[in-house]
Amino acid sequence: MSLTQKQRIELHGFNNLTKTLSFNMYDICYTRTKEERETYINYIDEQYNADRLTSILTNVSDIIEANILNIAKQDYEPQGASVTILVSEGPVDEASVESFKESPGPFPGAVVAHLDKSHITVHTYPEYHPDEGISTFRADIDISTCGEISPLKALNYLIHSFETDVMNIDYRVRGFTRDVTGHKLFIDHDINSIQNYIPESLQEYYQMIDVNVYGENIFHTKCKLRQFDLNNYLFGYTEDELSNEERKSITMKLKKEMDEIFHSKNMS
Repeated sequence: MSLTQKQRIELHGFNNLTKTLSFNMYDICYTRTKEERETYINYIDEQYNADRLTSILTNVSDIIEANILNIAKQDYEPQGASVTILVSEGPVDEASVESFKESPGPFPGAVVAHLDKSHITVHTYPEYHPDEGISTFRADIDISTCGEISPLKALNYLIHSFETDVMNIDYRVRGFTRDVTGHKLFIDHDINSIQNYIPESLQEYYQMIDVNVYGENIFHTKCKLRQFDLNNYLFGYTEDELSNEERKSITMKLKKEMDEIFHSKNMS
């Protein structure tokens, strides 16, 4: 029985499936001096401090209509921040079946979704290369839900909330629930690819690769920005102020950093 056909599976008791979305993003910048590097780190710490991250995760909770039970947030020294939100399930109605369709999620306030005994977390990791002038900001967001809805509905909003050069996205369904006959269900919705939850308008900007293990209900998509404009990676100046050799060298370093993150391996 397919839930994409707007049919509900009658369950025995509570839906015990755990659905986890892990959204891992990287923003990359060229910082040629110690002062530029420190300025970039300070910019990131201010742009994505605990209060801003709390606002982003609160909007995620709104998208899936979760009730916030508790918020814990912390800014770290010398850099970085973390936020954890505990959420509970809202009332379930027939409209929730629509949320099983593979489609990009909205911005806050336009979809019904439900969670129970669940959490949303974010951790940030600004860092820099000791020699090459590359600074990298990473944010890891995890949305773990119990109950009917997949947290993939929040993915569209998350991508729009960060300046993203490379993304690693994981989705996994764990555990099982039972129908009224006692038959185990290890997944309760159809899914072919995480890409189906990313709008086509965004997909045009990214090179995407899927690595899925369908039999284990594990889905992975990694994304790298297609277009490259050097000015977007310079902090405090433009490429017009650089020589041709400097432009080539910096471009090579930046693309190498993105390729290594995208392919998860060092390249010579």
